[in-house]
Amino acid sequence: MSFTRSCLCLSLVLLASSLNLRAAPLDEPLKPLPAVPQQNPERVELGRQLFNEPRLSLDGNLSCASCHRMEHGGADTKALSIGFDGKPVAVNTPSVFNASLNFRQFWDGRSTSLESQIHEVLQSSAEMGSTWDHVLQTLSADASYKNAFAKAYPNGVTLGNVQNALASYERTLVSANSRFDQYLQGNTDALTTEEKYGYQRFKDYGCIACHQGVNIGGNMFQKLGVMADYFAARGNPTEADLGRYLVTKDEEDRNVFKVPSLRNVAVTAPYFHDGSVKTLEEAVSVMFRYQLGRVPSEEDKSLIVQFLKTLTGEWEGKPL
Repeated sequence: MSFTRSCLCLSLVLLASSLNLRAAPLDEPLKPLPAVPQQNPERVELGRQLFNEPRLSLDGNLSCASCHRMEHGGADTKALSIGFDGKPVAVNTPSVFNASLNFRQFWDGRSTSLESQIHEVLQSSAEMGSTWDHVLQTLSADASYKNAFAKAYPNGVTLGNVQNALASYERTLVSANSRFDQYLQGNTDALTTEEKYGYQRFKDYGCIACHQGVNIGGNMFQKLGVMADYFAARGNPTEADLGRYLVTKDEEDRNVFKVPSLRNVAVTAPYFHDGSVKTLEEAVSVMFRYQLGRVPSEEDKSLIVQFLKTLTGEWEGKPL
């Protein structure tokens, strides 16, 4: 065999070895987050500006970012965010990260798209309290916004274009590269032994029955209080506790809510639609009691919490 041919054979062996070393994705019921969809960058940037624009609210003091705080995982630190009128809103503010992957928007699932969610929040008397006439007049009177819309959209400033720009930006808010995603992609060293045990407990106890899909939730409705009466124990019932019933008026939907995504759950306290739970440990205990009717050992609960902390992803190259 010639020297050249020997080198070629060796190169092929080394190449084959390197390919074999590449870890294959794990065959698990949960899947990694998808890549951010390709979109018009001018529309995304315009949406980012609008997301941070307080003049969208009636009094000019409240933006989307006021409640969806990027430094807090896209959620709020308050149990109930404060609306434009200075009063608390009815339910806890969910994270805007990965919201585009939910099958419905809002806790009661009344909106089927980001655009319709934006349409409702902007006009809500408890949230931004604005009108589309006010928004379109404000943006059209601002030369920089008028020029930005003209570049991004042939027909300039319109209701539909404002919604589309905001939704385009929100679709970029995908918190990829969590350690759990790295694990699912085949890097089994991304999780500690305890975190892997926690994931197994998460599956064994049946948490995965509701917290499923790429968003580890956000793709189904479920009653809060399957095995015990959560609301009787908490007390002080509110209209918001009725959940999806407020949309359908169907008795079967009483106290039913969209199952929240667990992605970034470690950095988005407080928890549940009422914001009543302050810690992740307590949230796990509540779920065991009211949804599973079980009492986990302290070890199992600790392992599950450790697993949940691996779901924190990145944004703009930094951990949330």
